[in-house]
Amino acid sequence: MNFTINQYEYGQRPPVVLPSPEFLKLLTEQGMRKLVSDHYDLISQSEIKQLFPRIEEALDKAKQRSSDFFIQICGGHPYFNENRGKPMLAKRHATFAITQEARVVWLKCYREVLSKLELPEEVIQSFWNYLNVFSIWMVNTPE
Repeated sequence: MNFTINQYEYGQRPPVVLPSPEFLKLLTEQGMRKLVSDHYDLISQSEIKQLFPRIEEALDKAKQRSSDFFIQICGGHPYFNENRGKPMLAKRHATFAITQEARVVWLKCYREVLSKLELPEEVIQSFWNYLNVFSIWMVNTPE
């Protein structure tokens, strides 16, 4: 598995390739929600925890919104659009100072939860490749 974290220059917006729908098909919606929940649990203990809700109820809502988004981009039900509208995630995250360093921590937490999945390597790799590029779009603060 290649969990390399791409480097980039601030302000770069590389093209994003959606993950394989096989990822959701094999993981299932319930599995996606667990993956996202486990990721948020790691983030809550990390050096970027201040970027995420600290109150359990608010964190649970964030987990649901994120799960809805990832289910949708993997070809599942459009929960995110139904509940939140068009994603526009860079705009939604603009109020948070997201640095390259925060991006790397976020990705390392995903690396940890993805490495525990028992799915075909190429399916996990497609999701990782998406996260790796998608996360570049969220960086909004230079170092």
